[in-house]
Amino acid sequence: MITNGSKPVRATKRRSLLQRVPGMVLLMLLVMTTSGCLYQAQHDTDPKTAYRESVNRIQSAMDAFQKDQGVLPILNADADTPKYEKFRIDLSKLKQLGYLDDIPGTAFENGGSAYFLVLNEEVKPTVKVMDLQTVQKVNDVQRMVTQYQSVHNQKLPAGEELYPGLVAVDMNKAAQAGASAVTLHSVYTGQELPFMMDAQGTVYVDYAFDIMQALEKEEGTSTDKPASDLREHLLTHSYFVPVKSLPYSLQNNIPVAQAVQNPS
Repeated sequence: MITNGSKPVRATKRRSLLQRVPGMVLLMLLVMTTSGCLYQAQHDTDPKTAYRESVNRIQSAMDAFQKDQGVLPILNADADTPKYEKFRIDLSKLKQLGYLDDIPGTAFENGGSAYFLVLNEEVKPTVKVMDLQTVQKVNDVQRMVTQYQSVHNQKLPAGEELYPGLVAVDMNKAAQAGASAVTLHSVYTGQELPFMMDAQGTVYVDYAFDIMQALEKEEGTSTDKPASDLREHLLTHSYFVPVKSLPYSLQNNIPVAQAVQNPS
């Protein structure tokens, strides 16, 4: 620009640009700072804290509803629905009737990735969390297994035997059906957990590692007697339910999954 055009025009344009720079920089800094604060605020929230607050709010609302109405605010479920998926809380009803100011952001109903359930509904109704990301990943693997069967004469993409009647899903085989391998990290320990399936090809999560960790936490306490279904120990230490799972029993001090016809 120094070698083209008249000098007066060049000077005028240059002064105009310089006069505008401070305002432009200030605006950019303001936008960047504001965006950074928003991003930080979103990521500084501990998921465990968010779920704890959500569970506490919903528990109080549910208790008040049951006291006033004499029933629990739950959605209808089929008799065959597994217990860790069964009694979903009707958050919309709680909000509509004024028991909740708003539906927590952690809930699927408000854009979150969890359903809120009731356990011990007949004795001591307790609010728990069903992680929908875990459900989605199991469903993804189930589709891969089904697709593999359809092109391999109903043969399963079976890996090693994990328990009697249950084998690991060989993700290398299953992924050949045109999908990428799926990995799942535990809501309890953060460890990667394997997928397993029964003889019919129904896919489950193997929670043995998580259960073993929970049992180790309880060693030496007054509550260290294992439950008949070891999944109960996961509920002691977390708000999350072991969704898409089978019952476990303790055999030789090791959690062993039980292949059953209609898992609860």
